[in-house]
Amino acid sequence: MFSEIRAVFARRYLLQNTALEVFMANRTSVMFNFPDQPTVKKVVYSLPRVGVGTSYGLPQARRISLATPRQLFKSSNMTQRWQRREISNFEYLMFLNTIAGRTYNDLNQYPVFPWVLTNYESEELDLTLPGNFRDLSKPIGALNPKRAVFYAERYEAWDDEAPPCHYSTHYSSAAATLHWLIRIEPFTTFFLSTNGNKFHHPNRTFSGITRSWRHCQRDTSDVKELIPEFYYLPEMFVNSNGYGLGDRDDGTPVCDVELPAWAKTPEDFVRINRMALESEFVSCQLHQWIDLIFGYKQRGPEAVRALNVFHHLTYEGFVNLDSLASDPLLREAMEAQIQSIGQTPSQLLIEPHPPRSSAMHLSPLMFKEQMQQDVIMVLKFPSNSPVTHVAANTLPHLAMPAVVTVTCSRLFAVNRWHNTVGLRGAPGYSLEQAHHLPIEMDSVIANNTGTNKRQITDLVDQSIQINSQCFVVTADNRYVLVCGFWDKSFRVYSSETGKLTQIVFGHWDVVTCLARSESYIGGDCYVVSGSRDATLLLWYWSGRHHIIGDNPNNSDYPAPRAVLTGHDYEVVCVSVCAELGLVISGAKEGPCLVHTITGDLLRALEGPDNCSLPRLISVSSEGHCVICYERGQLCNFSINGKLLAQMEINDTTRAMLLSSDGQMLVTGGDNGVVEVWQACDFKQLYIYPGCDAGIRAMDLSHDQRTLITGMASGSIVAFNIDFNRWHYEHQNRY
Repeated sequence: MFSEIRAVFARRYLLQNTALEVFMANRTSVMFNFPDQPTVKKVVYSLPRVGVGTSYGLPQARRISLATPRQLFKSSNMTQRWQRREISNFEYLMFLNTIAGRTYNDLNQYPVFPWVLTNYESEELDLTLPGNFRDLSKPIGALNPKRAVFYAERYEAWDDEAPPCHYSTHYSSAAATLHWLIRIEPFTTFFLSTNGNKFHHPNRTFSGITRSWRHCQRDTSDVKELIPEFYYLPEMFVNSNGYGLGDRDDGTPVCDVELPAWAKTPEDFVRINRMALESEFVSCQLHQWIDLIFGYKQRGPEAVRALNVFHHLTYEGFVNLDSLASDPLLREAMEAQIQSIGQTPSQLLIEPHPPRSSAMHLSPLMFKEQMQQDVIMVLKFPSNSPVTHVAANTLPHLAMPAVVTVTCSRLFAVNRWHNTVGLRGAPGYSLEQAHHLPIEMDSVIANNTGTNKRQITDLVDQSIQINSQCFVVTADNRYVLVCGFWDKSFRVYSSETGKLTQIVFGHWDVVTCLARSESYIGGDCYVVSGSRDATLLLWYWSGRHHIIGDNPNNSDYPAPRAVLTGHDYEVVCVSVCAELGLVISGAKEGPCLVHTITGDLLRALEGPDNCSLPRLISVSSEGHCVICYERGQLCNFSINGKLLAQMEINDTTRAMLLSSDGQMLVTGGDNGVVEVWQACDFKQLYIYPGCDAGIRAMDLSHDQRTLITGMASGSIVAFNIDFNRWHYEHQNRY
């Protein structure tokens, strides 16, 4: 459906500008190759005006879809965001790959990522030692001095008619991608279909990280870089399908990939490798690797000086396949050669890429010898009703940056967010209560004194326990969604006027919980509602500020976009991650379930025997899912269902959340104590001073440096929580 298209990118196929890649709202994409470029243009102008999506700071216009990679790079705001450390190294590399034509839909143009570590042998890996990191200013082929001399001499002594090059193979090709991903489908099938339905000789099969690193430092025909999966997909290292990959010459059977000594599990390896990618050593060098792969050292005299010249058929512009139309055999041979040898990404810039700003420059307070105060501010409301929901939507570009709080008696307040000096805990940094609005049965009267206050009575199911999951605040702070009504609806209220703006029906029983999430590429916002009838419904929140479904012309009574089933009991908690296209939900009893946003049930997350009563769920876009069960049990699952860690807290946990990178977990409960944990193993990192009341809800400011908690006493407390203070690179400073 055209209404589902979220981004359209012009693409190359076999080095010709004849393809398009279309991204959809359901997190899938498809790539088309057309006969010629004019056809591509016609198709783009027949498709919706979505540009390349909403995530790169570019207008949603058809001309943007047809822009060159260099134009996209120049016009986007992503480089500045990376320099300011608003996005991670991983996110920035994915952006560069995407606009330079790299795609998961073409094995010949698979996204390329760098090797960043050199130590794959030590029992322990110290990520504060420069010697453990690769020199990112040099291509793989130039890291070993002896091998660098070999390549330089090969270039100088070139006597072929073809243009000279340093390397006869490429750092990224279909064969290299299949080499890394041979253990998982659909790549196993792709590999077999291109290799006569046989696996490689076991000596050539990817069998160990250390072995592969050594190989690409010594073998003159191996200059492979990595793929993104090395930084997020531990499953690629496990032979879970039990393929018979044979025995190496030394008699060792090839099965799972052998990991470095410092990684006990595939999850360990991916986590540490990702930490290395995001480290300060890599951050301050990454622009130099970008120069080699996407920038001014990719071709020309600078590439020669950098020992970075590949076979001429890997570069765009060297061959025009249309000119070979009169000789189909020659064209076929040329296409086969391009497919086998690999393709260099489109060149994005012809001058040096700017470096990233240092963490010291951007966060000077983080490096002060004395830590900042833990508690920044306490704000007491006139009502003593417990604050059961907190939404800290504080992005500066919002018309109303604010912290919205909702109390147990269904009163909500919009607290203006001020950060005039940009330093946490400094003068001018405060929350200012703007107005208190009681939500009513059919209308809301804005009144600070509460003299005209009316409570929801006859429509509310009195057996519903009011908690944080009964409410959702939209990302712009303009609307509050509330559930728990007798008429089996959930409702939308304006936070400015307090008026009821929409009633949404769909469940057969009382709605018990709500969740929302925005997607990155298309800006879609999904709302999920769980019910006593053991089902969940997925809705779409439109830019026109109402819930719409599969019948957008009838917004008063929208139909849900998907119905999610599989639970046997009342749904009590739910989390939706639009980035992954997943919904994770828990019922009163039984395992948590993972659905796609299109309604497909993927798997159950089975905890230990004493973990069968889920109450809270927090999921990160990195694929970590932390579930809090009754009696203080916490479990961390991978999104593919593997139990990674578990612990028991001596507290009734009422609120928890993961940091944006999924590395750290924050919990709070009846004891009134905020605790910070390392999510991968639940190692305790910090305990804040206890509050004088229990914690009922919490949320993080957009910059992840302030934690706002709602208290059982009716107060909200703001904590300084800059996660960098517990980062391995900065721990010794505290």
